[in-house]
Amino acid sequence: MAVKPTKAGVRARTSSSAPTLSIVVPLFNEARGLAALHERIAEVARFLQVKRGLSLEIIYVDDGSSDGTSDVARSLPAIPVDIQIVALSRNFGKEAALLAGLDHARPGAILFMDGDGQHPPSMIEALVSRWLDDGYDVVYTAKAHRENESWARRTGVRTFYTLLNWGSRHKIPEDAGDFRLLSPRAAKALRQMPERNRFFKGLSSWIGFRQVRVDYEPTVREHGSTTWNVWTLIGLSIEGLTSFSVAPLRVASLLGVLLAVTALFFGSWIVLETLLYGKDVPGYPSLVVSVMVIGGVQLILIGVLGEYIGKLLSEIKGRPVYFVAEHSVKRASESAKARPIASRAAE
Repeated sequence: MAVKPTKAGVRARTSSSAPTLSIVVPLFNEARGLAALHERIAEVARFLQVKRGLSLEIIYVDDGSSDGTSDVARSLPAIPVDIQIVALSRNFGKEAALLAGLDHARPGAILFMDGDGQHPPSMIEALVSRWLDDGYDVVYTAKAHRENESWARRTGVRTFYTLLNWGSRHKIPEDAGDFRLLSPRAAKALRQMPERNRFFKGLSSWIGFRQVRVDYEPTVREHGSTTWNVWTLIGLSIEGLTSFSVAPLRVASLLGVLLAVTALFFGSWIVLETLLYGKDVPGYPSLVVSVMVIGGVQLILIGVLGEYIGKLLSEIKGRPVYFVAEHSVKRASESAKARPIASRAAE
């Protein structure tokens, strides 16, 4: 005799077959605004669970915060979705925090967003729609415009992407941010990247598959101040270029060729002037300037080579990208059971 499945069995089977989405949020000193951000993400998660039937989780990665961010994260209610809190042993940087979230996420789709509130949670549903409805594997966001930024910053960004994409077979979209969604197969491909010097924007673009851009306007940061300044942005740019492009080496080679050709013509001109017009060979000023120019260029080229050698040394050492100090999981089902008990105790 056939046994009729129970309601619990039907719910379990539906849940296990539902698409899975992990929302990864790297944090660094975001204690003041984390509770409000979590409330907004949880609201969107509740909507996606009901309308889309998604199985969701939120992963907060504390990248060595010093303001009690981990304590705030552990106090967040796991309703309506499960929460993972991954506290790193120190500040390893955003790229390491993103990798930690990727490593701890469930098999399925992954959405990355910043923890400072400038990536609006209200856009999550639009990114999910492009994945589920339109079949895109990588849905990345980009700033709609940069009119509110300084001329120097806009020029720096344009120069960075020009160098990054110079000679590359696959171009990395300009202005693309870390706020993006990867489908299950795209996330699986990203997990297969073995390098330790990671450039997330480049890797998630390099894997290919169907990709689409979604323009957005960053919201104003409500709490604290950004830790990004001119020097950290320059450092990140150098890290991205040397980790994902050989453009600096090509620039160095072209500069060497340019100097060699210039020296050849200058030397030829001096010989002609001496033989034809009897002019004396220029003395110390020209000699000193030439030595200083050539010496400066050589030091620059050595520095470029040193950056790449440093990357090779880091890869050869094989050190872990990060260490986890604490890892905790809060289940939505357990929180749902605990809530009525707490309310009865309050009565």
